[in-house]
Amino acid sequence: MAAQNSICVLHSLPRWLPRTATWLHNQLRYLPDSVCNHVACDSLENLNEFPVKNLNCLSQELKPAEWRRSLYERLHLGFLLDRPYLNHLVRLGQTCGADILHSHWGDWACRDALAARRLGVSHVVTFYGKDVNFLPQHEYWRRQYRRLFAEVDLILCEGPHMASCLVHLGCAPDKVRVHHLGVEVGKIRFQPRNWLGGPLRVLLAGSFREKKGFPDALEALGRLSKDQPDIEITIIGDADSDQRSLPEKARILAKLEYHGLLTRTRLLGYQPHSVLFKESYKHHIFISPSLTAKDGDTEGGAPVTLIEMAATGMPIVSTTHCDIPSVILHGKTGLLAPERDVEGLLEQLHWLVRHTRQWHEITTAGRSRVELEFDVVKQASKLRDLYLSIELRKRNF
Repeated sequence: MAAQNSICVLHSLPRWLPRTATWLHNQLRYLPDSVCNHVACDSLENLNEFPVKNLNCLSQELKPAEWRRSLYERLHLGFLLDRPYLNHLVRLGQTCGADILHSHWGDWACRDALAARRLGVSHVVTFYGKDVNFLPQHEYWRRQYRRLFAEVDLILCEGPHMASCLVHLGCAPDKVRVHHLGVEVGKIRFQPRNWLGGPLRVLLAGSFREKKGFPDALEALGRLSKDQPDIEITIIGDADSDQRSLPEKARILAKLEYHGLLTRTRLLGYQPHSVLFKESYKHHIFISPSLTAKDGDTEGGAPVTLIEMAATGMPIVSTTHCDIPSVILHGKTGLLAPERDVEGLLEQLHWLVRHTRQWHEITTAGRSRVELEFDVVKQASKLRDLYLSIELRKRNF
C-alpha cells in the first residue's frame, strides 16, 4: 500500500506501445512523482521510442500453444486463455503494492476485472476508440461491459460524446468522467502558418481506416486542385495488421490516381512522432475528416493529432464526428464539415484559401485552447487527483 500522500498504480494494456498511442506514453511520463507507475502488457513494440520505468511484459513462455488456443476457442473456453496473463498481473500487483489497477481500453479491462477483484484494489478504466462504438455492436461485449460497469470504480473518456455513449451502454453516470488526453504543449513550437502563394501544402496523418475519412479528404483536395492546381499533399500513415485497412489503402490510392494527385503526393508510411512534427511545420493545412465507418467503427473521442497540429499553429479542417467539436471549435479554432460531406470539406478549404489573413486569429485561438484544456502537465495532475479521490473514498468507506 502506498504512503498517505502517494499512490501506486498498475497500468494494464495489450501492447506497449504503438506509434499511434504516443499520448499514452505522455500520460504516464507526466504523472507527478507522488504516483508510482508500473506497467503490464502482453507484447512489446517501439520500446526505443517509448521508454518507461517498471515495464513488465508477459513472457512468451506464458502464452498457450496454438493447438490449445484453438481448442479452447472451439469449446467456448476462451476465458482460460486469460489465466496466465491474469496470474502474472495479480503477482505483479502484489509485488509492487498496487493501490489501483488502471486498465487501458474497455475490452482489455473486461479481462482485468478478475485481477482487480483478486487484488482487492480499485479499478479505473479508460476507453479510447473502437472499444466504445465498434465492439459493443456484438451482444458478447455488451454483456461483458455490463459486468464491468457494475464493478468498476471509475471510467475515464476523452469527451462528452464518448461519455454519453458509455452511459447509453449501461454505465452509471456518476462513474463516468471526461478527462482530456494531454499533449506536450510546452515542447510544441507555435508557428502560426501563413500562405503567401506558391504550393499549398496539405498534411494528413493516421492509420488507413475507413473512420479516418482519407478518401473524402482526397476527393475534396482533388476538386480544389482544379481551381488551385499548385497543391502538394503528404500522408503519414499506412495499412496495418488489421485486414480492414487493406481495402482502405486501395481506395486512397485509387482516389489519388483518379484526380492525378499521385505525382503531387508523398506517401511516407508510419513515422516516428518526431517526424510527424518535423513535417507539420512544412505544411499549411491539416485535414482530418473522421467519420462513422460502415462497420460502426468510430474515433470514439477525437484524434489526438488534431490537438497536436492545432498546437503547432496549423489551420485544421475536420468534421463534426464524435468529440471533435469539443476539441476544434468551428469558426474559432478550426473549421468543421458534417461527416461524409465532401462539398462541406471543399467549402472549408476554399474559405481558407480565400481568407488567409484570418489564419492568424484562428491558429492563435487554437493554440490557446490547447494550452487551456489539453496541456499534458495539467491533465496528469488532474489524473493524479482522480486517483487520490478514489483512494480517499475507499479509505473512508
